[in-house]
Amino acid sequence: MSETVAFKPFSRPQMAARVAQDIPEGWYVNLGIGIPTAVADHVPLEREVIFHSENGVLGMGPAPEKDKIQPWLINAGKQYVTMRDGGSFCHHADSFSMIRGGHLDLCVLGAFQVAENGDIANWATSENDTAPAVGGAMDLAAGAKRLWVMMEHTAKDGSPKLVQRCTYPLTAVGAVKRVYTNLAVVDVTERGFVVLDIVPGLSFEDLQARTDAKLHRAS
Repeated sequence: MSETVAFKPFSRPQMAARVAQDIPEGWYVNLGIGIPTAVADHVPLEREVIFHSENGVLGMGPAPEKDKIQPWLINAGKQYVTMRDGGSFCHHADSFSMIRGGHLDLCVLGAFQVAENGDIANWATSENDTAPAVGGAMDLAAGAKRLWVMMEHTAKDGSPKLVQRCTYPLTAVGAVKRVYTNLAVVDVTERGFVVLDIVPGLSFEDLQARTDAKLHRAS
């Protein structure tokens, strides 16, 4: 690994804010369980982005203040949410019809691994996990028009999560279009991983050293 100046990884709120910044006006967006749910906290009220949750919520807003929690208003991850003007509720089956019918412009999921060809592995079977098994991720990865991933760049043991080929069971094949990590923003292209942005202070070479798959510079 080359010598580099000190750098500070993006915090999860910073990652969420960057994703929110990149979502175009008017898109219908599903936010997966885990760190992607924070994206709704960073979309200004004057921008119309319609957030969807598998349990039948359309039009979610940011997380509520502690003294304004509505105990029956939750997302698929059982987190308290708010509703924006015009928001609505529907049956679980209708919610999945939106997903499977290709009506979502974007889904943002967490992941354990993303491969350079866009494969994603993001499910677990451990009883200790908050959301064991696949859940709606397979439907979302296949049904949404685009799939972005939010995750840490490396696992807790330091192993890369951007890989040549996933070693965990796959959730979907060739589905991911962009990855937001605490170190970089990376597009998934025919060339492989193309780096769009790097956390200040981290060199391209050091980012490569923390990545299993080959990285390409944006032209």
